Amino acid sequence: MRRRECITLAGGAALTLSLGARAQRAAMPVIGLLTVANPPEWAANGIRVGLAEAGYVEGRNLSIISRSAEGQFSRLRALAADLVGNDVVVILAGGSPVPARVSKEATTKIPIVFAYGGDPVADGLVDSLNRPGSNITGATFIGTALLAKRMELLREIVPWAIDVALLVNTNGTLAERQIADATAAARELRQRLHVVEINNDGDIDTAFERMSQLKMDAFVISTDPFFGMIARDRLAELALRYKIPGIYNGRDESKVGGLVSYGPDKADTWRQAAVYAGRILSGERPSNLPVVQPTKFEMIINLKTARSLSLTISPTLLGLADEVIE
Repeated sequence: MRRRECITLAGGAALTLSLGARAQRAAMPVIGLLTVANPPEWAANGIRVGLAEAGYVEGRNLSIISRSAEGQFSRLRALAADLVGNDVVVILAGGSPVPARVSKEATTKIPIVFAYGGDPVADGLVDSLNRPGSNITGATFIGTALLAKRMELLREIVPWAIDVALLVNTNGTLAERQIADATAAARELRQRLHVVEINNDGDIDTAFERMSQLKMDAFVISTDPFFGMIARDRLAELALRYKIPGIYNGRDESKVGGLVSYGPDKADTWRQAAVYAGRILSGERPSNLPVVQPTKFEMIINLKTARSLSLTISPTLLGLADEVIE
């Protein structure tokens, strides 16, 4: 079995079909999981929990075929066609709008459930949030819409920051809108925005060297699956090495050393999408399921990282944090 076809859920349960399970495949429904990159543990666990809430457990009454593009968007269209060819009954597409978009191109009959951080209406996935229409619905953690708020929080932590870098992946589909939002926010905050492209692993070290040379006061991580699923640990590590404070998208990034994060519970977005997949398996129509949006946003501050960066976080801000990592 090729490595990209296998990811592991919390507790060691495989998301892909084992050879022994293939014999039982005809007796149980099959979900196809299509992602930009191999889902991290928090996302995989969210899928498992959501399916269980809907009454489905892999290996007991459900099979799952997983396909990951391993960060290469150009592979997604072929992988979606492969899932359709495997006669899956639902496609769970996550990480960015692209897996859902190519799945929508590949089939008008198989229900599609997305999980990602953008605007599914603006991205052309659904007609409206309340009435998705067609064969697609899902859950979003609307990370792209939170960029201005993140920049405001970063300014509170680093009030002297004038030159701020925005890290974007221009190979993805979420960069352009976030650059526009960050430009407007920087203008309001009287900051100078510097767009720094990181499109693959090889760009990460170069980007931090460039930020150091340009004497960036701080940086903002844009919402993108490359940053959240592939480059997360490396970004936090280099931020500490180069002593550049930054703000991230979610709890998991602060847990690995990111200074501060602000956003919804991303794992819960995957859980909600998996719940929808289970409900569709039980007979509901995706067109009748409104797109799920987060209702709670959390701020996580890594005080250990703040000390390493010689930053003092105000007691007021610490009091507002949902969690402070000592």
